[in-house]
Amino acid sequence: MSFLTKLLGNPNKQAINKLKPIVMRVNSFEPEIQKLSDEQLRAKTDEFKSRLEKGETLDDILSEAYAVVRETAKRVLGERHFDVQIMGGVALHQGKIAEMKTGEGKTLVSTLPVYLNALTGKGVHVVTVNDYLAKRDSEWMGQIYEFLGLTVGVVIHDKSTEDRKLAYASDITYGTNNEFGFDYLRDNMAPTHEAQVQRSLNFVIVDEVDSILIDEARTPLIISAPDEESTTHYQRFAMIAPQLTENVDFTKDEKSKTTSLTEAGIEKVQKLLNIPDIYESGNILLAHHIEQALRAQFLYKKDVDYVVTNGEILIVDEFTGRLMQGRRYSEGLHQAIEAKEGVEVQRESKTLATITFQNYFRLYEKLSGMTGTAKTEEEEFWKIYGLEVVMIPTNQPLARTDLNDLIYVNEKAKFEAVVKEIKRRYETGQPILVGTIAIEKSELLSDMLKLEGVPHNVLNAKQHEREAEIVKDAGQKGAVTIATNMAGRGTDIKLGEGVRELGGLHILGTERHESRRIDNQLRGRAGRQGDPGSTQFFVCLEDDLMRLFGSERLKSMMTTLKVPEDQPLEHKWITSSIESAQKRVEGHNFDIRKRVVEYDDVMNRHRSTIYRQRQKLLSAGDVKDTVWGYVEQELRGMLAMYAVSEKPDAKLLVESVLAIVPLSGGFQKELSENPDADVLVTEAKKIYENKEKEVGEETFRQVERMVLLRVMDMMWMEHIDAMMKLREAIGLHGYAQKDPLVEYKQESYMMFQRLQMVIAGDVARMIFRVRVASNESRVVSEDKELQEKKNMAMKGAESDSAEASAFAEASADQRTPDANLNLQGGAEPSGDFEDEEKEIAEIKNDKLQMKNSDAHPETEIQNSNVSSGAVRDPEDKKDKVGRNDPCPCGAIKPDGGPIKYKHCHGRGK
Repeated sequence: MSFLTKLLGNPNKQAINKLKPIVMRVNSFEPEIQKLSDEQLRAKTDEFKSRLEKGETLDDILSEAYAVVRETAKRVLGERHFDVQIMGGVALHQGKIAEMKTGEGKTLVSTLPVYLNALTGKGVHVVTVNDYLAKRDSEWMGQIYEFLGLTVGVVIHDKSTEDRKLAYASDITYGTNNEFGFDYLRDNMAPTHEAQVQRSLNFVIVDEVDSILIDEARTPLIISAPDEESTTHYQRFAMIAPQLTENVDFTKDEKSKTTSLTEAGIEKVQKLLNIPDIYESGNILLAHHIEQALRAQFLYKKDVDYVVTNGEILIVDEFTGRLMQGRRYSEGLHQAIEAKEGVEVQRESKTLATITFQNYFRLYEKLSGMTGTAKTEEEEFWKIYGLEVVMIPTNQPLARTDLNDLIYVNEKAKFEAVVKEIKRRYETGQPILVGTIAIEKSELLSDMLKLEGVPHNVLNAKQHEREAEIVKDAGQKGAVTIATNMAGRGTDIKLGEGVRELGGLHILGTERHESRRIDNQLRGRAGRQGDPGSTQFFVCLEDDLMRLFGSERLKSMMTTLKVPEDQPLEHKWITSSIESAQKRVEGHNFDIRKRVVEYDDVMNRHRSTIYRQRQKLLSAGDVKDTVWGYVEQELRGMLAMYAVSEKPDAKLLVESVLAIVPLSGGFQKELSENPDADVLVTEAKKIYENKEKEVGEETFRQVERMVLLRVMDMMWMEHIDAMMKLREAIGLHGYAQKDPLVEYKQESYMMFQRLQMVIAGDVARMIFRVRVASNESRVVSEDKELQEKKNMAMKGAESDSAEASAFAEASADQRTPDANLNLQGGAEPSGDFEDEEKEIAEIKNDKLQMKNSDAHPETEIQNSNVSSGAVRDPEDKKDKVGRNDPCPCGAIKPDGGPIKYKHCHGRGK
């Protein structure tokens, strides 16, 4: 016990003591509620809603509402909430994480806060780890809600847009984290309000919260479209990689899963490719591909990290052992693995929209979660999500025995001992659940047991369809079940007849996971609701955890003592040594996830600003003032630049104006002779209004909205791409003794400002260049190159991630790429955008707070080698920049052409 705990008391005990009086109040309502008829019980929902409308709060009605849910569960499901379950329900309502051991009925616990918060009419989301559990829980617990007059919906992978709308309109919506996250992204790509499905994000309960908010925290959701780059070079590099020798031509780091070519390797690759320098600017892409080919060849293992099924590479979730259907590694790694395995190589993708789970779930007004294993990650939950972990007592005392680890010299001896132990317990009739980390290990063990004549079931990603059936029988007498980590979540193993007398279910772990939580989840399969049970881990020095992070002291001791292969070591000190290794890994992973949040928070400010602006744009009656404001802003900017130019060129001025407004020949001459801004704007306004009359006022309002949305969407897509490139390149600042995060904030702010400016210019240029097909209710852009890019982006989206992310199955009308609305300079846009202006000010403040960085942005960007959207301030350049020269900041238009200085940093000068 720490000094602070002694001084201040156990914080968890204090939290439980605060919950006990609430439980007593719930219990006090029980006799009264039991006397109600079904109709009277159902009528309580309307009564609670009425009380809320009159000013009472959820806390005011909590005790009685929980008593109502408890009684309803008893009548409908035949299950009554225990007092400890009431405690868990209160903790969830308070926006905390309730840690409840396996078998304590977390699913039933969730009904209490779900019902209470659904009474507000704002909607409640319940997040599960897979579609099966979402569907099961919505139907199972849905009986309680529907009895009480509330509606229940479920969002799973194959739901249509209309079905999703209905599900989100329900009082309570079940679904997976991927489905909720992707629907959020798709809603912010939708061309109209009618195409959106979600309501505002009110209250969410995340089941298995540690799996979603910790294990998958580094996995961004990404909706993307196929890129146009050829896939043939992947096969080429897949043939080169096996020709390179480890520690001679390249080195690898298994902890971070990275490779690096040595000087000898660089020369060898250059000879094989017949090029002089692989790191020459024109060959940088080749260097990237050889690195990914090396990672695919030497770091990613078949049947461990992925499986090959029907000519497709499917990723295996390292935490659950489940196949991650539709997920793909990003940055060309998935294609490199496809080439390595000789299956069809699919095209790389271009990101249209992205968000991490960390930032998605922080969008909810109130967030809470349930799990059996959260305490080991308590610090991370608090620092990143502001979530407090409350350990809820078990209903019955825990009767499970956790035996010390057995450690062997090598894997061969370990598995021989595992088989011997399984056979021994099998012969007594005691059921055994054997946990493995990888598919290949479960299949190896299965083959060994077959040789010994031990009947068994294997549960891994290849048999996931039979999961529920296999787990159901795992507690029966004489059952032997080999499972990867996937068997640890969402299903209870109930003991068969006579098993308690044999000691209950025995858990045998064949390897320690790098996370203590995953080991605790496996242990938690035994000893549910006071049942007897036992657990033990068999480990060896060749296991990944011991090899990469293990104690050198332990290894040297076993070598010195010359421990025989078949002789295990067993001691509390060994078990604690292994746990120390796990703590080091957990600390390392926490630092990585924390850094991800720090970087993604920058992008999150951009995203939240843009999405809010876009939402208001969809809500606005019309956007004429906004679009015309951009046109006027661009025209006045051109005339202002012309007025201060040292060598005015009337011909160039007219050409620049014609790029926006189709002036008549007579006015072109008048403009060249008398370049007056007011006169030009008046003429442009006439042309604008004539186009409106020609098309029809109602149709032209649609045209304006379409142009604004499409330009915003296209440029937002380009901004995401530029930010990703900046993120990849910014690490180089570390070599220059700069804080990469500080530099990232500075440069991303300037890129965001550039985005604002470019959108205004592109909207102004496009609005006069669109035509409406007379025989169809659609708008056709005359800018064919830009239109082709948009069509490409609309053709179906896949999702990638930094390591893996989920597949976005969306209809074409939901896949418009997303972007931003310029609010700076020129005429005032219509609508109320004060909140967004504050957001932009906050983004600017991020940059201003970093001003103490001792390097000028220009120097930093040259070092970072960012090509798309990198920003440098041309005012600091000593050479004179012509107003029609490309802006030195490097900004580009959607068609790839440079933006002129006079329309960028030279505006107003």
